[in-house]
Amino acid sequence: MLLAILLQALSEGAGFAIMGAGIGAGLVALGAGLGIGRIGGSAMESIARQPEAGGKIQTAMIIAAALIEGVALFGVVVCLLISFKG
Repeated sequence: MLLAILLQALSEGAGFAIMGAGIGAGLVALGAGLGIGRIGGSAMESIARQPEAGGKIQTAMIIAAALIEGVALFGVVVCLLISFKG
């Protein structure tokens, strides 16, 4: 079924742009998830090793996660613009 959808998108003309935008958006979401997961895991390990620095670690973790989310949102918007142009 997925192959049929991909073949139909390719046969309509601008299928490569739409398919590339979809793959790009998926990669952006995957990268953001991996990045935030790594930040969270590292922060929890750091807090477990040094509980008195928990507040500073949590603040730095939230700032880093927000920056990653901003980049991910930018990437998804670019992919959507590419797909609507095609």
